[in-house]
Amino acid sequence: MTITIDDTSITGSSGAVDFGSSNITTSGTIPAASLTGAIPAISGASMTGLNATQLASGTVPDARLPANVPNVAPGTSGNLLTSTGSAWASSAASGVGITLGAALSGADQTVSRVNLQDYGEVTNAIGSVGGGTQDIDVTLGNNVTATVDTSTTTFTFSNPTASDELCGFTLFLTNGGSQTVNWPATVDFPGGTAPTLTASGVDILVFVTTDGGTIWHGMASSLDSKTP
Repeated sequence: MTITIDDTSITGSSGAVDFGSSNITTSGTIPAASLTGAIPAISGASMTGLNATQLASGTVPDARLPANVPNVAPGTSGNLLTSTGSAWASSAASGVGITLGAALSGADQTVSRVNLQDYGEVTNAIGSVGGGTQDIDVTLGNNVTATVDTSTTTFTFSNPTASDELCGFTLFLTNGGSQTVNWPATVDFPGGTAPTLTASGVDILVFVTTDGGTIWHGMASSLDSKTP
């Protein structure tokens, strides 16, 4: 049996309207102006496929969240949130050790009042230069290793830090005296003379700048470094 209600109102002062069937299908929407009085509570126990994007406001009780979603409390401003795997805890940052699991970029910001222990400097291992022009890019590491061979080598330096900072690198140069080595015109050496490099061996040179590379100060830390 099909019952069609079109442009008709069902009213009553008491009691209920019972269509005697649970198989009534409706479509479309009911205008809000047509709903008066209080709407009884409706159980959502059997409702599935609900889209949470329709929740414009309000809160979802913790009991309605799945077990694998931890309860995250706001904690205290300035504290650290740490996880036990099932819950979050807020604790004061002071005295809390942090172990990095990946590289940390400081984005050229200042880190103050730190003590360094057991630290290393990244090595830019150039390897065989092979003659020609060889750039030393400070962003690739403040420790540099290179071997001079084949023909004349001209070094260039690039990407030092800003002019209000000390920036430098150490160069471990192998067989530097085996070929002609030219340094950038911006390098000043003690007495205005570049050191004589070792033809077969390792020289350790240090270069520093405090004006963004306008002037690099070069010095030999150890020439022909070898076991006594």
